[in-house]
Amino acid sequence: MSATTTGAGTLWFIDNLAWIRVDGAETGAGFDIVEVEARRGDMPPLHVHHGADETFYVVAGTVSLHLPDRSVELTAGESFLAPRDVPHVYRVESETARWLAVTTPGGFADFVREVSDEAEGDGFPPLGREHDPSRLAQAAARQRIELLGSPGTMPW
Repeated sequence: MSATTTGAGTLWFIDNLAWIRVDGAETGAGFDIVEVEARRGDMPPLHVHHGADETFYVVAGTVSLHLPDRSVELTAGESFLAPRDVPHVYRVESETARWLAVTTPGGFADFVREVSDEAEGDGFPPLGREHDPSRLAQAAARQRIELLGSPGTMPW
């Protein structure tokens, strides 16, 4: 079976826009690809994927990635692997950024789908939109993603 774009529409993934491009569970691909677009300063909770490697491929803008032993700044066309079991966090440095999050094996698409809402319109979710931390934590735990700190926490 070949990996193809899923039929999922635009999602409000926390404060970002997201599109599930490949869902390994649906396609048998063994990996997921989720396209994400975010605004300047966006930074998720410090976290670690215990069951998957996560590769970031930047399509547009600038994203910094932070691991315990190093930080990198990526621009369009650049990629970086955040290996499983290594805490990491990203931060959007440009006005907006768009990247592909590729996880091997899959499962991340399920997490994104579970914590997202269908987008209401074409733009970003409203700033200040409330989030349910327990929904995020429970969905993360099901995908072996451990949340290690609040947004803004660095891995050092």
